[in-house]
Amino acid sequence: MRFRGWARTVLVAAIIASVSLATEGQSSMVDEDPVAENVAWTVPPGLPGADRAAKEGEAGARKPYEPKGREEIMRGSEPLPFEEPHREVLMMIEPLWVRELTEIAPGHNDSNPVWSPSGELIAFERSVGDKREIVIVSSVGTVIQKVYLQLDGDDGGMQFFLPDTFEEVSYNSGLSWSPRGDRFVVMSNGGSGNYDLYLGAIGSEQTKRLTQHTAKDGLAHWSPVDDHLVFVSGRTGYGDIYLMDLATTALRRLTWGNKAYLYPQWSPDGQRIVMTYGSNENHDIYLIADVREPLRTLRPLTTWPYDDLRPVWSPDGTKVAFYTNYNEENDPKEWSLVVIAADGSDPTEGEGLAMKVVAADIIPDVEQGPAWMPDSKRIVYVKNDRQAYNPVYIVDVEQRASLLLRTGAKMNHDVTCSADGTIAFRAQVEQWDHIHVARLDE
Repeated sequence: MRFRGWARTVLVAAIIASVSLATEGQSSMVDEDPVAENVAWTVPPGLPGADRAAKEGEAGARKPYEPKGREEIMRGSEPLPFEEPHREVLMMIEPLWVRELTEIAPGHNDSNPVWSPSGELIAFERSVGDKREIVIVSSVGTVIQKVYLQLDGDDGGMQFFLPDTFEEVSYNSGLSWSPRGDRFVVMSNGGSGNYDLYLGAIGSEQTKRLTQHTAKDGLAHWSPVDDHLVFVSGRTGYGDIYLMDLATTALRRLTWGNKAYLYPQWSPDGQRIVMTYGSNENHDIYLIADVREPLRTLRPLTTWPYDDLRPVWSPDGTKVAFYTNYNEENDPKEWSLVVIAADGSDPTEGEGLAMKVVAADIIPDVEQGPAWMPDSKRIVYVKNDRQAYNPVYIVDVEQRASLLLRTGAKMNHDVTCSADGTIAFRAQVEQWDHIHVARLDE
């Protein structure tokens, strides 16, 4: 299947681009990615691709979103207050510099930047029509490597190809770095239509196929402390999380459920995993508190009827940020940014959780999730403001005060931050999307 952002090409970025693992391949163009077979990985309302049909197995076609009344939402209690949990300050941050990462060229769209752990390299996805390759460059924009995997008819293996040496369409996305930044895992269909995971290395044209299944595998995340990988697979019929030992490729299933588990993310200490669980317009945030005992330590961090997406750990491991369509107007197409304690000590629903909103009316990035800055105190996000061309903001999660980052770029998306605080994002230049980088004075 193909996702947006994973938002305009053929499926999951991370199995991804929209937010859905669906059961059939779909095409769009710069933000989509494929992943699990038979997984009702549907696109949340308000995101690219939300109007596409998605299979629900025997349940039939997905039902349209029907906003619940406040009383129903609170299960009979008082309506949820919004009480301005954030405030926007009419002040701006002037960056030291803002520049295009690579030379601007028409005809292709770049998206989904991913910094290496050291911040010395950055990978992004480049789409030309339905073809998508991964480009790895230095922090100053020098091209280091391109990843375009395609089936070799002679031995059935995978090889690297230059963009002008093939005819079949290959879709490559969802790169995740090793702790040292010398290796990486990507999802690719190799031009064959089936999505699996592949292991590559900087400076090498060799790649190793990690999964080979009729179902789609993707949304991989490499442990920050060792050679273990978590990913989503549709081989169970819904979408479950698997743990892989990269030394042996041995698999261990971590979740069992009748809905889809998506977007697994390792904690900085490599002991815990946060993810989403749900279907259609309602996903909750779940935590595995000890990966050695996943069933015993699995528990929800949110339980309300809103859609919660793409949880990401703070760099210090004490907090989790995610997107939700809870908002004052009860509009399923309006998204907010929430930050909660990673230990599960915060409320999972109701007024207590509503007060954890730190920024409202934002554009969610389901490919990478909220972009924490290195201090674990601030998050970079994109404001849903078409008149201002979707500007970039930085919010202090404690003060809940947002400052405009004056980038001069327009139609911003896909924000991410390196270990040294350099910000990367996608912006539109003459109708084409390109990666920009910005540096703050700090």
